[in-house]
Amino acid sequence: MARQVLFFVLIFSVGSVLGQVSYSIPEEMAKGSVVGNIARDFGLDVKRLKSGKARIFTSDSGEYVELSRERGVLLVKERIDRESLCRQTTPCALHLQIILENPMELFRLTVEITDINDNSPTFKNVEKRFEISESAVTGSKFVLERAVDLDIGKNGLKNYSLKPTDNFVLKIESQADGNKKVEMVLHKPLDREKEEQISLLLKAVDGGDPQMSGTVKIYVTVLDANDNAPVFTQSVYKAAITENSQRGTIVTTVSASDADKGTNGKISYAVSTTMDSVSDIFTVNENGEVILVGEVDFERAKYYQIDIEAKDTGGLSDSTKIIVDVIDINDNKPVINIFSKSGSIPEDSQHNTVIAMFSVLDPDSSKNGQVICRINENVPFRIVTSSNDFYSLVTDIDLDRERASEYNITVTCSDEGVPSLSSSVTLTLQISDVNDNAPVFERSSYEAYIVENNTPGLSIFTVKATDADWNQNARVSYILEDSSVNGVPVSSYVSVSADSGVIHAVRSFDYEQIKNFQFRVKAQDGGSPPLSSNVTVKILIQDQNDNPPQVLYPVQTGGSVVAEMVPRSADVGYLVTKVVAVDVDSGQNAWLSYKLQKATDRALFEVGLQNGEIRTIRQVTDKDAVKQRLTVIVEDNGQPSRSATVIVNVAVADSFPEVLSEFTDFTHDKEYNDNLTFYLVLALAVVSFLFITCLVVIISVKIYRWRQSRILYHSSLPVIPYYPPRYSDTLGTGTLPHVYNYEVCRTTDSRKSDCKFGTVGSQNVLIMDPSSTGTMQRIQSEKNILDEPDSPLEQKPPNNDWRFTQGQRPGPSGATGGPEVAMGTGPWPQPPTEAEQLQALMAAANEVSEATATLGPGTMGLSTRYSPQFTLQHVPDYRQNVYIPGSTATLTSNPQQQQATAQQATQQALPPPQASAQPEPPKAAQTPASKKKSTKKEKK
Repeated sequence: MARQVLFFVLIFSVGSVLGQVSYSIPEEMAKGSVVGNIARDFGLDVKRLKSGKARIFTSDSGEYVELSRERGVLLVKERIDRESLCRQTTPCALHLQIILENPMELFRLTVEITDINDNSPTFKNVEKRFEISESAVTGSKFVLERAVDLDIGKNGLKNYSLKPTDNFVLKIESQADGNKKVEMVLHKPLDREKEEQISLLLKAVDGGDPQMSGTVKIYVTVLDANDNAPVFTQSVYKAAITENSQRGTIVTTVSASDADKGTNGKISYAVSTTMDSVSDIFTVNENGEVILVGEVDFERAKYYQIDIEAKDTGGLSDSTKIIVDVIDINDNKPVINIFSKSGSIPEDSQHNTVIAMFSVLDPDSSKNGQVICRINENVPFRIVTSSNDFYSLVTDIDLDRERASEYNITVTCSDEGVPSLSSSVTLTLQISDVNDNAPVFERSSYEAYIVENNTPGLSIFTVKATDADWNQNARVSYILEDSSVNGVPVSSYVSVSADSGVIHAVRSFDYEQIKNFQFRVKAQDGGSPPLSSNVTVKILIQDQNDNPPQVLYPVQTGGSVVAEMVPRSADVGYLVTKVVAVDVDSGQNAWLSYKLQKATDRALFEVGLQNGEIRTIRQVTDKDAVKQRLTVIVEDNGQPSRSATVIVNVAVADSFPEVLSEFTDFTHDKEYNDNLTFYLVLALAVVSFLFITCLVVIISVKIYRWRQSRILYHSSLPVIPYYPPRYSDTLGTGTLPHVYNYEVCRTTDSRKSDCKFGTVGSQNVLIMDPSSTGTMQRIQSEKNILDEPDSPLEQKPPNNDWRFTQGQRPGPSGATGGPEVAMGTGPWPQPPTEAEQLQALMAAANEVSEATATLGPGTMGLSTRYSPQFTLQHVPDYRQNVYIPGSTATLTSNPQQQQATAQQATQQALPPPQASAQPEPPKAAQTPASKKKSTKKEKK
């Protein structure tokens, strides 16, 4: 048998599919026959096939070919029968995939199976019987059974032949679907009397080489006359049925008619029997209803062709064809075939690393067979389509084993049918660790406390660091970094356990030498290369009461005696001396208390508990011994407490000879004691002198201030008080409609005055700036500012509505002005000096204190608290004119003067407003007294 092999190679790059090769082989090849050399055709080395563990993957269950890695060729594994594999489908091919690993590669391979003439045409029945009336007219047709040849192409069914041809001839009619309709046509009338039985032989031959054939015997029984055959209403019927329809479903109904009457006109229907088992799936009843009796599967056959024969009792018949289309439904789930996968990948794998390769097949059609694959959410992977129905699962983002060390990836593939069907498969992927995380301490810095005088090797505390990696990469070791503390290596102070991180003290610490120190500890993992981090550790040493108090004074010497001298005239509480001691410890351990332990006379001296001062507790008498010996104990507040004692010698005497005579037995180092006594006496004299000098200076200043205040107090000079121009008439009417009270409060020995102004509850009031309630020194300083030409607080000229004479306006005693002054257009009057202001204020204060009566109505009274016996004759002349600060108006308490002033103001005409700016008021001339006081203030 000749074998033809068609070979071609198509190379393309789609995802991980690297190429495609097609082979063509005939069916029925012997086992072990070579299909093709894939190593040569794909350009691969035989070694690559071995190292890559090349294997064949097919979605079909049958394995017809196998791969020889040693030879690099594809061999026939099982006998291939094209008819059982593909039936009438053309072309018939095996679609294979060759998989290579390390790296992962996919090659597509197609093996086409060509047909050979190994099947002869066959008939389902070995014989066929007809009953034909002798009255059958010439041209009557009788449908014969069609032969079936499983081969295709030129090896398929080619022709029919009928012998003998005395009464019947063979008619072959080609149909649109490629099949042939075989009919036996009566071309010569039958004569039952001559020949009641006729035997015919129908032969079917194919076009193969050698030619093969099949036969069927036809027996014709000639019946009595029945000259009308059944006739179908349609030559072709079309119907449709959904797959998986229930049995008993009526597909369609056919109808045929016979012109004969009686039994010759009774028609029966039947399905023509063929080799394709259509009669096992469909049947027809006596009413012409085509009924489903088998299973219909779209995936097996997309349509069915049914031949229906109608026959009457006389043996005449007619045939029709029914084409039944099978409607697909979504009854098949996608099938997922995984042909390669990885069980573990490192966490530093690059993007698009292939995890698995799989194919998906859905045998349904149209949208029912279109598949969409997806994976579960929140996984760092994605699906990439490499070719039709082939997919790759790749990494999408960076992996991190510390976040997830294992992934369960569920691949779900669903079709687009309604309802949609799906299938899924779960892949488990392990993420192997990479040393990508440095150890992390639990805290950013550490502080630890240790009590001084500790035992060397004592555990202070523990530092702890964790590593998010796994196994060896997470094994943390602790290292003490090199540094120095006060020039000494830190390793001589502490040590760190490499495994546990416990910090031990190497030496015993002394709080008085070092109170704290810090160092750095490094945590390093066991990866390659290792990663590390460090942290600062601060050790704070806590104090213990390990030092007794030290007495600084009095100094204890071995060969001399230092004595404190107390005069016999000393009163109670006389300070003899002070014991000064310190404790180098800290906190409560350094809190000292002093107690008198022993004394020559306990009733004479006591010691301050907190300050160590030795004082007398009673009056010194002549009976007291000159030589007094005190033993003072100094204790700290530690637990347990420590103490020190000091001996204080006290000499109770008024002169040095008495002391020397009493202490003559102390002859050791006399020169040193004399010098010490001399310096002590000198220091006492200096301190006493400074104290007395300061006391005299203070008393002198007090007396001087008191005399100055008394001089001003008894002065009777009439002074017109001058107030800063910070008061203005709110209405501008030039009159005062209400009574205003001015209350002056001052002390007899103070030069500072605070003025308080009370007003009546009315809208027509004189308003004082709150910021002007200061002392006289402040007012004077503000006056100097106001006198400056460029000052923003410069006082403007007064209101022209105040029409008063010069005698009614404020100014120095006896000052008068010209007409321009009376009209309010002249210069501002000179203010009084500071001495005059002080005299006026003190006189006012004196009068207030002596007054017992109030002023009469209509005048500016000093106080409403004065008794009625007080008359105006007690008030000096300078107080009968009250000046309104901030204006040129003057109010008087004299009725006659008020009347004269009113008449004069009525006669005067009001001048027009001035267009130009008012001239600047002149500054007040300083008197010698004011200059002298200013000089004193500047010195202060």
